[in-house]
Amino acid sequence: MSGLPRYFNFYVTQSVEVLKSAAYLGRLDDPTPMTRTVMSEIFKDMIRTVCRRTFRLGAMRGTGVVAVRFGQRPDESTLKAAIERLMRDKAVACGEIWLAAHAHEFPVSLEERLRGGDRKIEACLLVETLRVPEAETIAATLATEFPKTEVGVYRLLCEIAAG
Repeated sequence: MSGLPRYFNFYVTQSVEVLKSAAYLGRLDDPTPMTRTVMSEIFKDMIRTVCRRTFRLGAMRGTGVVAVRFGQRPDESTLKAAIERLMRDKAVACGEIWLAAHAHEFPVSLEERLRGGDRKIEACLLVETLRVPEAETIAATLATEFPKTEVGVYRLLCEIAAG
């Protein structure tokens, strides 16, 4: 895999409001001793941004994941066109556009302060493929198409769903 940082985790919620709830924010501001250790000694240099998924094509999840992270908000129609083009490839399972929620909506938690602060993105183009080699090929194409971005390829380890 070619992703930096080395690991890429994402959480899908019903809405970003879940991440503003008293229960969630309370948990972040009252870390367990183990969380304190992990966040202050292991998880450093994180990119953590609350985003809204604004577009999705495809009904499957893939094993290869291409994440194109934008430091400046891109034109959403350009991203939609890229996903529509990529979906013609039978190796592509799905494509999504994530746009960052306003940072002022989310207070900096104690957990984030333990990590030394998190880097933020403005948007992410996510493409999932059925196999990792196809993800590598698509990543190279997208890196050329969107030169001022960070492009990483990751392998899906697992998906945990409610229910």
